[in-house]
Amino acid sequence: MNGHVRAGRPSRARGGASRLRRAVSAASLILVGALTTACAVADGAESGKPGVLTIGMTASDIPNLDTSLSADQGYEGTRFVGMQLYDGLTRYDLAQGDHVPGAVPSLATSWEQDPAGSSWTFHLRQGVSFTDGTPFDADAVVFNLDRYLNKESPQYYPQAGAQASLSLTGVQGYAKVDDRTIRIFTKGEWSHLPGDLTTVFMASPAAVRKWGNTGFAEHPVGTGPFVFRSAKRGQELVLDANRDYWRGVAKIDRLVLRPMPDELSRVAALRAGEVNWIEAPSPDNVPPLRDAGYQIMTNGYDHIWPWLFDTSDGPLSDRRVRQALNYAIDREQMSTDLLGGTAEPATQLSARSGIAYDPANDVFGHDPAKARQLLTEAGYPDGFSMTVSYPTGGSGNMQPGPMNEELRSDLAKVGVRVELKPIEWAAMLTSYVSGTFPDGADAVNISLTFLQEVSWSTSFASGSPLNLTHYSNPEVDRLLGESLKETDLARRSAIYARIVGLIDRDAPWLVVVNDRNPRALAANVHGFVEPQSWFVDLTTVSVS
Repeated sequence: MNGHVRAGRPSRARGGASRLRRAVSAASLILVGALTTACAVADGAESGKPGVLTIGMTASDIPNLDTSLSADQGYEGTRFVGMQLYDGLTRYDLAQGDHVPGAVPSLATSWEQDPAGSSWTFHLRQGVSFTDGTPFDADAVVFNLDRYLNKESPQYYPQAGAQASLSLTGVQGYAKVDDRTIRIFTKGEWSHLPGDLTTVFMASPAAVRKWGNTGFAEHPVGTGPFVFRSAKRGQELVLDANRDYWRGVAKIDRLVLRPMPDELSRVAALRAGEVNWIEAPSPDNVPPLRDAGYQIMTNGYDHIWPWLFDTSDGPLSDRRVRQALNYAIDREQMSTDLLGGTAEPATQLSARSGIAYDPANDVFGHDPAKARQLLTEAGYPDGFSMTVSYPTGGSGNMQPGPMNEELRSDLAKVGVRVELKPIEWAAMLTSYVSGTFPDGADAVNISLTFLQEVSWSTSFASGSPLNLTHYSNPEVDRLLGESLKETDLARRSAIYARIVGLIDRDAPWLVVVNDRNPRALAANVHGFVEPQSWFVDLTTVSVS
């Protein structure tokens, strides 16, 4: 999926690169396919059983099994572990693929914001228990929120709180009203709290007390559609259907998750019957997989594959330079030739499948002449040199090696010399959440999404710890504040569209493509709905 690229290395023509990738893929598949076929009976026998869904993930390891810590493998960990073992007060409506999923009832059946806008009241579902028999009630919610936020609480767990911090950014405090009611106080008006809480998962208080914060991940207990069975670090995680799940028992008996960061290995495992579902097959492998009878699933969702610029110093501190880089790249060519239609050109910050999309904000096209003109105006007629850190794989990062090579080639044509610095996905995430650029790079390539509206503020508000670019625009800050007061989603979306227009003008990011979330399923996998979301609902899936 990737490789280290030295500055100054000659670029291949796109057509030749594509043919070379296909040749390498074919040869590698013969070798890897033979190896995996040999071990399929031993290692993958269970994947061929009715009722067993075995997924080849892009993750580099088994995600942490502790509530929010599943995000140690990015949102892929959240979707395949967090959302399977646990529930939040709210969840996304993922059983349809026709529109952007909104927040719907989960462990809370309803909620309302107080007239002053400073708190939300959540009414909890009755008759739900954690899989160890512990009742779910308001005390359990307070216990979990204490674990994330309350430094004075005996169950406070700073690592879990750090991972959950994005979703809990707006929470000021909370209190039990009665056994079935919880009130959450916000930092002023906070319109999208129900959506934020979709990834704030509830753990069994009894299990946390029994095993401790650090031991709980080895003995996870939630209320979700699946229960923990076994795990082999770096190899596989096995979950069984929760027979008492309050939403109804999943249609599969067992879910097996395997970390397979190498795309060729995932494809070979699918063909060998070792897995019956893989994430992110490469564009070159999509047509032969489809021809062989595998189901290829795609859908648009609110995703952006960008470079984030360090705007604090050097050439990238000049808006004209950042705009020039956005005009220098050929997104259409990347989407069609390199990515084979598994992505769409990102002509603005918002994806077409995002709630903030407005066609009026489509400003970025391929215009090398304009790019050179802007560079000359900024004082760089001969271009400049920069370094870019990119992940070698991982959650939502698509085909990062070939994609970054192509960007490097495009930018070289306008005089911008790019050195690419690959980094492992977990290390990239650690750097990102700490608010730093890996290895002192001038830009970082990382898959991002605005599925949770709070991401607009954390990414672009002045002074936000996750605003890596150091971008600051008083009007953007004002509109972000306005969005927190607007309770109507349609009107709030219009505010985000205005924010997108301002950010596109300032260009703190190089916006490249929007992922269409490709995955390949065996013919005996039924009932999956590809939503307009990164997250998925596995309760509808069956295996014959």
